[in-house]
Amino acid sequence: MHDAIGLIPAAGKGVRLGLPYPKELYPIIRENRYKPVAQFVVDNLVTAGVRDIVIVINETKAQLLGYFGDGRRFGCNIAYTVQEPAAAAGASTSPGLADALDAGYHLARNRTVHFGMADTIMSPPDVFARASAAMAPEDDVMLALFRTTRPEKFGMVRLGEGGRALEIVDKPREKTTLTEMWGAIVWRPRFTEFLHEKVRANETDFAKILNGAIREGLQVSGVSIPGGSFSDLGTYEEILELDLTSREPSAG
Repeated sequence: MHDAIGLIPAAGKGVRLGLPYPKELYPIIRENRYKPVAQFVVDNLVTAGVRDIVIVINETKAQLLGYFGDGRRFGCNIAYTVQEPAAAAGASTSPGLADALDAGYHLARNRTVHFGMADTIMSPPDVFARASAAMAPEDDVMLALFRTTRPEKFGMVRLGEGGRALEIVDKPREKTTLTEMWGAIVWRPRFTEFLHEKVRANETDFAKILNGAIREGLQVSGVSIPGGSFSDLGTYEEILELDLTSREPSAG
């Protein structure tokens, strides 16, 4: 997979947790061993044969460099790029997910991007390999889909015939019949360029960008991960719900 590159946005402030260290280093204890939550997605990428990984950080995330270093301990090469904060008086200084992904544009362009979040735990370990294997030659984007009973927390996906994605419904507030959310994404250079153009045009909503890609004719597909599980550890409530000793994390 010489053209593959992993992209992990880790530039969020993590203010909901109020930790004295980056939330991506939140300790997960498995079999009496420490593993920070961000290492799970790194391991997912390495399992898929991805050897070059970019982690997007902000100015407060130096401890991530201290832990992951150049990646050799984890079987990969890790580079870092910085997402600049937004200068908006009285508003959030976080430019958002789309901007964070585009911060790695200079390293990811012309390559097949494998994108996963740094504060999530996904299984099975080969989730990226499954998504990549499901891509047809005409696919620009492949969404790895997990079942969930909490659609209000995730980007829900409406699929059509042949696994074609028809719409992304981001965190629906009203009751929905959709049952699968995207948890990881593999995309080809055409979508990298599309994302770059939209961010440069000041579009900050990643779900809107995905829906725009669908409307403008990019091939966006989805593949269900049978028996897969997905946990987002963005709040203490979500962390407490994760039983670390008796079972794998669940999206539902």
